[in-house]
Amino acid sequence: MNLISATEDNIPVLTAIEETAKDLIVYNWGFTDEEMRQWIRDETVYLIEEDGTIVGDISYRVKDADHAYVSGLIIAPEFQRRGLARKAMGMLLEELREFDRVSLDVHPDNHAVKLYESLGFVATERKENFYGDGEPRMIMVKVG
Repeated sequence: MNLISATEDNIPVLTAIEETAKDLIVYNWGFTDEEMRQWIRDETVYLIEEDGTIVGDISYRVKDADHAYVSGLIIAPEFQRRGLARKAMGMLLEELREFDRVSLDVHPDNHAVKLYESLGFVATERKENFYGDGEPRMIMVKVG
């Protein structure tokens, strides 16, 4: 598996991956091309490549010197249930190992909650209507 730094040239691929979850209440989707460009400029965005095929994306942003926030992880449906999200998160956490705190938010009904817990994340709070979509999100944190 490889994590490939995304560029603006990758917007069509990123959009196609993100669109696979647009009807799921557990995922907040709805990027315009300009929002995609801003995402790539403001955060570290990777395409997840497995055996020569782009299977998903993962991203984070630095909040401060001690805190990184995992802002997204998605595996296209046809590649799910193969351990790819776990591998990608493991690679990202290795990259973020210098941060004292890594956080993320996730819908409480998202099956990824179990993955995050298995990687040492702990739910610290629940926020209702987090993205203004009427759905709650749990804030999960991995310390140390």
